[in-house]
Amino acid sequence: MAATSAPAANANGSHASAAARVGAPTNPMATALLTDQYQFSMAYAYWKAGKHADRAVFDLYFRKNPFGGEFTVFAGLEECVKFIANFKFTEDDITFLQSVMPTCEGAFFGYLREIDCSDVEVYAIPEGSVVFPKVPLIRVEGPVAVVQLLETPFVNLINYASLVTTNAARHRHVAGKSKVLLEFGLRRAQGPDGAISASKYCFMGGFDATSNVLAGNLFGIPLRGTHSHAFVSSFMSLDDIPDKTLKSKDGSRVCNDFVSLVKEWLQKIQVADSLSGAFGETNQSELAAFASYALAFPSNFLALVDTYDASGIRLDSGDLAYLSIEARKVFCAIEKDFNVPGFGKMIITASNDLNEETIDALNKQGHEVDAFGIGTYLVTCYSQAALGCVFKLVEINSKPRIKLSEDVAKVSIPCKKRCFRLYGKEGYPLVDIMIRESEPSPKAGERILCRHPFIESKRAYVVPQHVEELLQCYWPGKSNKPRAELPSLEKIRSRCMQQLEKLRPDHIRRLNPTPYKVSVSAKLYDFIHYLWLNEAPVGELQ
Repeated sequence: MAATSAPAANANGSHASAAARVGAPTNPMATALLTDQYQFSMAYAYWKAGKHADRAVFDLYFRKNPFGGEFTVFAGLEECVKFIANFKFTEDDITFLQSVMPTCEGAFFGYLREIDCSDVEVYAIPEGSVVFPKVPLIRVEGPVAVVQLLETPFVNLINYASLVTTNAARHRHVAGKSKVLLEFGLRRAQGPDGAISASKYCFMGGFDATSNVLAGNLFGIPLRGTHSHAFVSSFMSLDDIPDKTLKSKDGSRVCNDFVSLVKEWLQKIQVADSLSGAFGETNQSELAAFASYALAFPSNFLALVDTYDASGIRLDSGDLAYLSIEARKVFCAIEKDFNVPGFGKMIITASNDLNEETIDALNKQGHEVDAFGIGTYLVTCYSQAALGCVFKLVEINSKPRIKLSEDVAKVSIPCKKRCFRLYGKEGYPLVDIMIRESEPSPKAGERILCRHPFIESKRAYVVPQHVEELLQCYWPGKSNKPRAELPSLEKIRSRCMQQLEKLRPDHIRRLNPTPYKVSVSAKLYDFIHYLWLNEAPVGELQ
């Protein structure tokens, strides 16, 4: 996907220079028009009422961890920052809006022509962090009409990114550190933009490489791939290979007649097989295809071996646990019988609609797979369609606001907040706590009362050994606050891996994980319930 061009410079030079420094969104469709129609309706109503410049604070968060787990990985922040850095309506945008909003006053469109995000502030948890429900991933402050227009694109940019990164992290956890994970989802993803996002965020979540060439070009992700069944079945015999010379990477000859060498080794193996039965029969079409592929890629050879029958060395069908073990036996036998050092450690890659559950099952059965190629279930997040991020107003003109609901899970936590992670003696995080902005920061070694936001009896004292403030300023607007830099994709990936290692094992296990505690300070708890009672209507019995 080509990057969009930066908007024309506006009156705020610092905003324009910041936009140039941040760069354009990856997806050229991420423009100021990428929002729901009702956002423009509200923007007009704010403008009509003279409220469009009211200072508002919104929190973006989610209510429940995905995939039946108890953790989520936050992703998509960089694209949000790029979006606001380039947020500007073009004349074509204005013309279109006038055509679909014919009853709005002309002066409103003049207002839209002038707005950008130079007066917007964005605070967020660093991308790649492990996060939990109710804690704001992003806090956005600014003129209410402008921030309202950011709601839909922000939710869109965070929702899938965090979901698929979490899915990738779960696959990494179940596969273990030693296995190579390859993302093969391009052909099954939801369109080109879904595929590009999947490749980027699966790498962030712990995958090692992708088959997606464009993603490799855009993000610097390592590329991996073998060949298809069609390549194998296109060959009939070794006679189909015209150039039999094996050359090294620099073009020098390694073997004048590689096909004859293949036949020689095949004969040796067949003789050994007649004695031991360890190696099995060879399909001539496969043999020709593999020899041809080896001639093309002498130092990076990996064969897809199950076009006719699975025998040994990307496995794409059959009983992967059994076949990988049998293939390893063959490799080890060749190493031993023919004195080929290292042959027993040949890489075995498995694919064929793998997912978290099948990898877990393979682990329990025992297998010899070194690398997993995963596509459909990974990039489509097959077991959960969406993360369910929300974007709620928590303060306007310094007045806290709360959204009430009969479903307590949907009640918002009001006011501008600061968020901290409290760590225990063993180095694991114990609890996340939200406090009002005016409260003093929690300190290591101090006894802190942590309360459940809504359940009175759920509370605990914590004496943290270490305290980490979660929200950092990524877009300071006109506040002159220092701006946190956006790290590289590789650094975000490293952060993700480090964050997962910091979690207590029972929080990230597949079966019956322990919920991580999210709390509020005693003062914020009291204020939530005070505001709740003031805002909730009082019923009347007759």
